[in-house]
Amino acid sequence: MRCSRVCVLVSGGMDSAVLLSEALRRFRAVQPLYIRCGLRWERAELFHLRKFLSSLRPPRPSPLSIVEVTTRDIYGPHWSLSGPDVPGYRSRDEKTYLPGRNILLLSKAAVFCALRGLPRLWLGPLRGNPFPDARPAFLKALSVALRKGLDFPITIQAPFAGLRKRDIVVRGRDLPLHLTFSCLNPRGLRPCGQCNKCAERDRGLKFFHPSK
Repeated sequence: MRCSRVCVLVSGGMDSAVLLSEALRRFRAVQPLYIRCGLRWERAELFHLRKFLSSLRPPRPSPLSIVEVTTRDIYGPHWSLSGPDVPGYRSRDEKTYLPGRNILLLSKAAVFCALRGLPRLWLGPLRGNPFPDARPAFLKALSVALRKGLDFPITIQAPFAGLRKRDIVVRGRDLPLHLTFSCLNPRGLRPCGQCNKCAERDRGLKFFHPSK
């Protein structure tokens, strides 16, 4: 193993939960990082993320770190903050696009990594992700720019870029995936059951119970 330390961008969802588990199998030290942007689902997401992390058996990651990257000053009345028109259960994934989200997250995460000597940064987009800032060419180009700008040998990787949701569920079959959370418009700490992410989660969990 050339690199013994990795930082993993985590949310409360299945993809990042399985990605974190994969990192724990491959690296001696794993730093989970959550980036708070002021979005409407973050309180519920963090609640469930902490429950998932506390349920893990050894080997465990380092304690969760949380950093801030506000989008309130640039997104305005966007549905991700408090606006209407949250993408519904049958909406296309393209409707969930958050402008420049990965640019913001990865830039802040790279500085976090450089200051702590973490040379590898993982995130969890899957095959078919429609967004321009999740494409392999973009992540490669951003890695180059950040290495030059930070004068630090950071590498951004998306290990699941060739996988679909069913592959993630299979890989995570021994994890407490019932503790994960993904919803664009939660009711308190509970999912709404009516948004695009609730639909995606329902489709994924059907691979545990194909007859349903």
